[in-house]
Amino acid sequence: MSVLTMFIPLFKRRLGALSLTLLLSVVTLASGIALLGTSGWFITATALTTLGLGFNLFVPSAMVRAFSFVRILARYGERFVGHNATLKLLSDLRGWLFGALFPRLPLADRSIRHGDIVSRLTADIDALDVAFLVAVGPMLGALLIGTVMTVVLALLLPGAAIIYGACIGLAAIAVPVILVLVARKAGRDTVLAAADARIAVYDAINGHADLTILGVLGSAHARFNDIAERLRDRRLLLAALTSGAAVLVQFLAALALVGTLWQGLAAQEAGTLDPAVLVGLVLAVLGSFEATGVIVRSVGKSLAAFAAAERLNALTQVPPAIVEPAHPKPFPTDHSVTLSDVHFSYDAGAPVLKGVTLTMAQGERIAIAGPSGGGKSTLLHLLLRLAEPHCGTIRIGTTRLSDIKSSEVHAHIALLSQDSPVFIDTIRNNLRVARAAADDEALWQALAVARLDTFVASLPQGLDTVVGESGRTLSAGQMRRLCLARTLLSQASIILLDEPTDALDRANEIAFFETLRAATVGKTVIMVTHADVPPGTVDRVVEMRNGTIRD
Repeated sequence: MSVLTMFIPLFKRRLGALSLTLLLSVVTLASGIALLGTSGWFITATALTTLGLGFNLFVPSAMVRAFSFVRILARYGERFVGHNATLKLLSDLRGWLFGALFPRLPLADRSIRHGDIVSRLTADIDALDVAFLVAVGPMLGALLIGTVMTVVLALLLPGAAIIYGACIGLAAIAVPVILVLVARKAGRDTVLAAADARIAVYDAINGHADLTILGVLGSAHARFNDIAERLRDRRLLLAALTSGAAVLVQFLAALALVGTLWQGLAAQEAGTLDPAVLVGLVLAVLGSFEATGVIVRSVGKSLAAFAAAERLNALTQVPPAIVEPAHPKPFPTDHSVTLSDVHFSYDAGAPVLKGVTLTMAQGERIAIAGPSGGGKSTLLHLLLRLAEPHCGTIRIGTTRLSDIKSSEVHAHIALLSQDSPVFIDTIRNNLRVARAAADDEALWQALAVARLDTFVASLPQGLDTVVGESGRTLSAGQMRRLCLARTLLSQASIILLDEPTDALDRANEIAFFETLRAATVGKTVIMVTHADVPPGTVDRVVEMRNGTIRD
């Protein structure tokens, strides 16, 4: 219920389209049943009337054509409206999930791996597209059609109404509910096994070089085979349970059909029911079970959707990485940075920062050198409020960093890291990640400061040039400059750089440092680097070893 409650506001946004889809679904089913019943009645009545004499052929034939056209148009409308509403609903879900996820990054729950997050953001959301189209809609449609059909039988063949009502109720409600209860664990296990398979593929692709160097590709392959076999077994179990439920529904349909025929033959023998009407009712009863078959076939997908919804809900329940201040203070105009006896460790593990103390004046530029694993990148994360120090204080000017809202921190402190992404999009949109409202003049100015304007201007489409995935259509130096231009476009007063020249050759590295020196005049800059920084790039260099800083 908590999961359903979570999604109700999102469904309300599309209530009109979903309601229209349900109406069209009911019209489609009703038209199909009416078509089948009318055809049966028409053919039987014609056969029982000698050569059709004295029987009006035109009205029934017109009804058959009308029901056929209505069914076709309603089915098309149902698919068009329903799929359109579902796609918009999935878009709403993605927006909602990203909005809920951003304040929780980096995730405090480190048991959720990157591959699992990718799986939840893609496959789990996609699994929810069946929630209405093949679960809720058909079930409501079957109940409405079943109710109408029961009323019709109660008027024409009361004895069959009880049998039919019981069978359609069991097929539309009881069997799906029982299947959900019995197969819920199988559905959840299937989703988890599928997620494990995606994580294994994600890890294998990202770590292929390491797996090859270490000679453990065979072990990784065997592990993936085990995961694939487990996924196969879960899906086979779910398919078996669904097939069993489908058999039970067909049995109930047959029972309703036999019951209606039995009661109808008795009524026909008693002279209270016309034979042609009996045939029409029997075929209509048979047609009304069409929706119940759809329900059972979709329960397996619905179980996966419920399990996916639970996983998405669990992702949003992870506590935020930081706690926002109850009474936030504005970002200070003094952009000096002070760290006083800062300590930090991950998940109560070994200390990463051990009493770091550092003072920077406004507009000062420093480089932090030292071996890997010394805590340099962690220090930048604390300055961005992606985590909180366990003790000690960080101040911007005289204001504690923890007293400033994260959104304000990120608006005034920008990070350029070694893995800052370049997206498959235009240069314009890659830049506007930093400031969505920036006009072309601001974009060109940022490119000019980063010394990339001449190159972009030489491109046939200029700012509208699409760059490849991860900037593959750009050189390493151009990609770094594009990321620097984006960082500068943010108008942040404090710039953090984490190995900005990683993967650059020495010539491009020196060129980048020259650009950086000119581009960051007047800004407070903290740069983590292993590179040999040319003189004049920064005001001073400090060394960080084993979680402490030495000037």
